[in-house]
Amino acid sequence: MIEQKIQELKAQIRGQLLCQRDDEYDATRRLWNGMIDKKPLLIVRCLGVADVVAAVNFGRDNNLDIAIRGGGHNVAGNAVCEDGLMIDLSLMRGVRVDTQAQTAWVQGGAKLGDVDRETQLHGLAAPAGVVSHTGVAGLTLGGGTGWLSGKYGLTVDNLLEVELVTADGRVLKASKTQHADLFWALQGGGGNFGVATGFLFQLHKVGPQIMRAATMYPAEEAKSVIQKWRELLPTLPDEVTTLAILWCIPDVEDFPEALRGQPVVVVFGVYSDEVEEGEKVLQPLRELGTPLIDMSGVLTYTELQQTFDPFVTMHDLLYYWKSLELDTIDDQVIDDIVANAGSRPPKSLIIIQAMKGAYSRVAAEATAYGDRSIPYLLEINATWNDSEENEKNIAWTRDFWGNMKIHSSTGGVYLNHPGFGEEGEDLVKASYGNNYQRLVEIKNEYDPNNLFHMNQNVVPTISWNIRSELN
Repeated sequence: MIEQKIQELKAQIRGQLLCQRDDEYDATRRLWNGMIDKKPLLIVRCLGVADVVAAVNFGRDNNLDIAIRGGGHNVAGNAVCEDGLMIDLSLMRGVRVDTQAQTAWVQGGAKLGDVDRETQLHGLAAPAGVVSHTGVAGLTLGGGTGWLSGKYGLTVDNLLEVELVTADGRVLKASKTQHADLFWALQGGGGNFGVATGFLFQLHKVGPQIMRAATMYPAEEAKSVIQKWRELLPTLPDEVTTLAILWCIPDVEDFPEALRGQPVVVVFGVYSDEVEEGEKVLQPLRELGTPLIDMSGVLTYTELQQTFDPFVTMHDLLYYWKSLELDTIDDQVIDDIVANAGSRPPKSLIIIQAMKGAYSRVAAEATAYGDRSIPYLLEINATWNDSEENEKNIAWTRDFWGNMKIHSSTGGVYLNHPGFGEEGEDLVKASYGNNYQRLVEIKNEYDPNNLFHMNQNVVPTISWNIRSELN
């Protein structure tokens, strides 16, 4: 019977249908995070929206868990499932730019590098991410922070329309004028409401050249450097997006051999407008301590977007990333971050993002993403090579995260970096705050049986009641 159903599905799609016996199966199921090793029953490699509809209908009708793979960059591993159906959009990577409207239509399997390549051809950019092999869909649906957040806000703040395949197999266009409630939910509500097969973004004039500050200071100056960085923040215009990172100098040729592996604090700043003005505005970020290495200068926007690519490579590294909203980075918080970071796995990045400018001026209820008043985001991005160290490094990250929660009034996280989401609904509620109940109501309307639950799940009350009655 199952073989007959598989053949029926294969006849309905233009793309590939992969089973565990197929040669391409293992390569396709692998995600960016080398720790994830799940084996779906079937993988549908979609070539178009009709394939997605067929896959959703098949998964629903056969009571299969459904995982949605866009760029495959999901650190929590939700883009693949055990013994279920993976809907793989990685062959749907088209980008179409409208230069007159300054918009881009982007397919659901595209990566940021695909978008940057097409938009920068016209001196335009969509505010999105800091790693070029990140998937557009997952980043966007989770909010989308990036180098342009100070001037233009989150990726969802620049989202105009989403094409979505819903749980009942419909294809909807959601925008401020069509299915407005659904569009609101898709602005940060994750993959809870369907399979996003296309996005329309507002673009902005950025590049091709851009000014970046990137200065490494010795770790023993970390407290002083972060204190001075904190004091500079109110003086910086919206055009500046900035963050501080506790890191170790990577063991790559770009850095002096004698300094590789040395702990440092790195201050990054990107100016989104004219290069000459950016050099002046960013100069103070280069004078916060005793520079070990100064990588500041002019580069292309596409080069900027690829800055971290070599250090978060696909498949061969293991990742466990958690985040936390911080009310302040006063001296006690800085002390706690520096102390906890001291025992980090050497490849790991501890990032403090200043959530300022256009990002912070969007009302909490305007998008599903929620509260924008929290001024800092801490990211604990544990990264390592040896699978024997998985438990130790996950425990270290969770201990660090737990120690820092006293500095967070919300307990909310950036849901694109939730660890493995072990806290379940409590974590999701804390992150969405007052928006959570509205998300539940929209989930009740578009996915009442929680077909799309391989995510930071908003649990529908209708589905919950059904399960309760069955039990």
